[in-house]
Amino acid sequence: MAEKLAPEKRHCFIHNGQTVFEWDQTLEEVNIYINLPPNVHPKQFYCKIQSKHLELGIKGNPPYLNHELSCPVKTDSSFWTLEDDTMHVTLQKRDKGQTWSSPIVGQGQLDPYSSDIEQKRLMLQRFQEENPGFDFSQAQFTGSCPDPRTFMGGIRTG
Repeated sequence: MAEKLAPEKRHCFIHNGQTVFEWDQTLEEVNIYINLPPNVHPKQFYCKIQSKHLELGIKGNPPYLNHELSCPVKTDSSFWTLEDDTMHVTLQKRDKGQTWSSPIVGQGQLDPYSSDIEQKRLMLQRFQEENPGFDFSQAQFTGSCPDPRTFMGGIRTG
């Protein structure tokens, strides 16, 4: 049932008419997807993930992305992979349940409506995680949605 509350679509950050990256999020992760240029050997790509900074690109060239992250991440459980023609960066949120409006500070921020939809979806993911026998995929909020991190005492751990 949790897969019903997975992100329906990726958000796109477009600059000068070009897609820079796509991204989505869950309660625990932010995923960034970057289309790789053709004819570059996979061993030429690199990605450095720090708690508040992301740098990635092709070795020997200026970085493709070199930005502060919107929120801190757990570096020991964040990673990157190359899948087909895509670099997939998985950032483990330090604060589970926090709604990110963008992975990168000041770049591709979600509009308030989209941010509200994300917060509602993450809140439903939290309900699903805490109540695995129930299906929250059709649940709706009326009015403003509470913060998934702090609602009713916050997210339970372990």
